[in-house]
Amino acid sequence: MADSGFLTDVKTLRERARQHLERGAVTEGYLANREVVLKLLNEAIATEIVCVLRYRRHYFMASGINAQAVADEFLQHANEEQGHADQIAARIVQLGGAPNLSPDGMLSRSHSEYVEGESLTDMIRENLVAERIAIDSYREMIQYLGNDDPTSRGMLEEILAVEEEHAEDMATLLDRHEQPRYAGSVSLQQTAEESFTKQKEKTP
Repeated sequence: MADSGFLTDVKTLRERARQHLERGAVTEGYLANREVVLKLLNEAIATEIVCVLRYRRHYFMASGINAQAVADEFLQHANEEQGHADQIAARIVQLGGAPNLSPDGMLSRSHSEYVEGESLTDMIRENLVAERIAIDSYREMIQYLGNDDPTSRGMLEEILAVEEEHAEDMATLLDRHEQPRYAGSVSLQQTAEESFTKQKEKTP
């Protein structure tokens, strides 16, 4: 290993490993500011949990024609967001911290908002907004970590990829549900009105 100038020699690695055993996975080679990383990860947990709660409410409240398919999408996203929260919590523990799961201050720690929405379209739109917020948040966290914490960065990159998929799903649903039901053709109401007008004109 002595020939590999960019690698620490084995003796030094072994000596370092025996120091500060209470730090667990956080070795001397960990370059990031641990306190800042823990704060960011706890904010990420709050963001994910708020998204879980919002998606699950939308799942139960979705109603109307073709709402079931959208509700199923909401539920799938809720379950995936919960998985993200679990991943982040486990990483916090690895870094010697404690995941903040207290409901007190959850919304203030979260980057996304909890907006219930009234119609199915409102729900889709609010979830899309939240996903876009999460995408920017995770991207900034990833840029901050750089090479100082490659494990946390890799985890967040995986989560970011899923959030981008979620945003694409919501954008597709929003486009579909915002289109007029009879777009490109004469509506039933318009047809009925024209028929009534013609009938009235014929009446002496």
